Amino acid sequence: MPQYGYSFEGFDPTVHVRASGREVNVSPKAAREIAVTIKGMTVTDAIEYLELVREKKKAIAFRRHKLKVGHRSELQGFPTGSFPVKAAGAYLNVLSNLQSNAEFKGLDPERVQIIHASGYAGRTIKDFTPRAFGRSSPNFHQLVHIELVGKEV
Repeated sequence: MPQYGYSFEGFDPTVHVRASGREVNVSPKAAREIAVTIKGMTVTDAIEYLELVREKKKAIAFRRHKLKVGHRSELQGFPTGSFPVKAAGAYLNVLSNLQSNAEFKGLDPERVQIIHASGYAGRTIKDFTPRAFGRSSPNFHQLVHIELVGKEV
């Protein structure tokens, strides 16, 4: 197994708490947009927000990857948005891990604020789909690394 580091600089084990999900099979674009959305929220607020995303009651604003994405009237500031249900579920797993790590360290999980959230591309799974006349087409899957760092405020 490879050993992964964190992209967060200046980690202090007495103040910060962190959690990660490695090589998760979700969309890298949706993972990036969720990370931008939940950064700065408390852990409980982020969990509530992502639960509403999974129920398709609140949308995630797509700021960078916004082409061919539908418009959402409930979003403020950025008109394009979507409901990335699978990526929200992956983030909920990492958020519950972050919450458990905060409890283990003796921090109050209600007051832990997410100060670093990132979702970036990991390993590529290469697959090929057979086509007619002996040809094949690539069908690659991009895995994602999810990192969350929190601090009690």
